[in-house]
Amino acid sequence: MKKSFPKRVLSFCAVILPVLAVLFFLTTWYGVIPFPAYEAEQFGFSDLISENDRDGDGIDDYADFVKGARAFVATKPEYKSEYYEGGYPPEGIGVCTDVIWSAFEEAGYDLRQMVAEDIASDPVAYGIEYPDPNIDFRRVVNLDIFFARNAESLTTSLRHPSDFMPGDILIYEHHIVLLSDQRNLFGYPLIIHHGGMYDYETNGIARNKILAHYRFTGEEKSN
Repeated sequence: MKKSFPKRVLSFCAVILPVLAVLFFLTTWYGVIPFPAYEAEQFGFSDLISENDRDGDGIDDYADFVKGARAFVATKPEYKSEYYEGGYPPEGIGVCTDVIWSAFEEAGYDLRQMVAEDIASDPVAYGIEYPDPNIDFRRVVNLDIFFARNAESLTTSLRHPSDFMPGDILIYEHHIVLLSDQRNLFGYPLIIHHGGMYDYETNGIARNKILAHYRFTGEEKSN
């Protein structure tokens, strides 16, 4: 006569297995729980290396973008959205867009000036009647337009991990992130950002629908 599992064991498995499955999914895909990071080579492809080294430091632009973004979030800035004379928030304070200009600054780009000049060249494209360089470069909607005009627009589909590279910029609704050189279990880059419960560097690329995906190559197309 075959022995059957006790009902208590079966009931326990029926409860715990779905819970473990949900935790695994949240960990590896949405980034709610920390998980070990991987490198592109472990998935059979290599990260892109930019042909540009704007600041001449021997580090290509994409690597500098990641370095600058990571340095900003490493300070664990308080999330605080305000207007500042001169444009830049004081040390220890910031929002998601501050990750982006910090990344560009590390590579030798002045994103504040670049956005201001692009708006001045075509304010209609931005829908801005009265430009303000102190805040325009810190608005997600403006950065979305700037990168649409001055960077490569790439796929928003998460079908292939190799479509997403370090230094790439993703736009979500009311949020912007920069992609890391570290990847999750499925091969997708971690995101470096600041905002809400998904602060800093996490594996939450699928946190929400990706609205736009940009890669800045160093050539401003609209100028």
